[in-house]
Amino acid sequence: MIFIKLTYYINFSIFNELKSILSIYYMSFFLILMKFKGKDIISIKDFSKQEINYILDYAKEMIPYAKGDKYRGLLRGKVLSSLFFEPSTRTRLSFESAMNRLGGRVIGFSDPSGTSQKKGESLADTIRMADSYSDAIVIRHPHEGAARLAAEFADAPILNAGDGAGRHPTQCLLDLFTIREEERRIKNKKIVLLGDLKYGRTVHSLAYALALYGAELSFVSPASLKMPNEVVNECKELGIEPISTLNLEKAIRDADVLYVTRIQKERFPDAEEYNRVVGSYKIDNELLKSAKDNLIVMHPLPRVTEIDPEVDKTHHALYFKQAFNGVPVRMALLSLVIGGRI
Repeated sequence: MIFIKLTYYINFSIFNELKSILSIYYMSFFLILMKFKGKDIISIKDFSKQEINYILDYAKEMIPYAKGDKYRGLLRGKVLSSLFFEPSTRTRLSFESAMNRLGGRVIGFSDPSGTSQKKGESLADTIRMADSYSDAIVIRHPHEGAARLAAEFADAPILNAGDGAGRHPTQCLLDLFTIREEERRIKNKKIVLLGDLKYGRTVHSLAYALALYGAELSFVSPASLKMPNEVVNECKELGIEPISTLNLEKAIRDADVLYVTRIQKERFPDAEEYNRVVGSYKIDNELLKSAKDNLIVMHPLPRVTEIDPEVDKTHHALYFKQAFNGVPVRMALLSLVIGGRI
């Protein structure tokens, strides 16, 4: 009898302990959801590591829905305003695909020349109008800080699809997702960021996030296109000391990831400066012979001449899969900020 009572007490104690653990887990889960609903997605720095992990985990669940193998109309009846003041292919189409895959609808424009901006309408007024027509707004703009400004005039969540040479948080999230899916982890991975590190907004967001996860970073660029000191200092504050070099072949010898960017011609104030640096680096099969066999090559696209098409057929090339990953990641974000993950 004593043994039975003791066994009952132990089991009951374990049950209570498990119940307590589950309660904490679900409370934490609920609090994260509440944080996301209505949240602006302006900079990757606005998120904790826990919140980023949550987005990436949720994005993985979205893969079969992104492929069209399954369907959940989480955002049926919802409207996304897509305001692209700069050209875009992957970001704009993947946002539209994500919203459609979730059952929602998209309105907006991809060319501001056909809007009231040509009549002198301010960005603030354009945002106010879009806010009254939709449940969320995704914006790409040539001026750094435009997305954060837009957030001041909208009640609906603003998603930054790139603001000048500033930040590109949703690209950063899909890049993190791609690396994590391929490499299983990010901590201690050796990652080389190559190309236009001065004007390339994708690498500004990504460098900070990779440092947050404890990756080992190397920056390779022409001398005039080095990573801004602000970004380098952010990495140092997170405990990562990036290596800056001009020697690409040496940098990739033991790298796990090579992240390539194009020279951002549209950001250069001087055409001659652009002409001096364009074609500084080129990734081809000959160069990749000096790399590890399991090196993955990423690129936010579009590419110009910095990656030879011959690389596309190798096992190193991951940039087209990377581009697809924009759909499940943006599906996760849209369902979180509009619906709170229904």
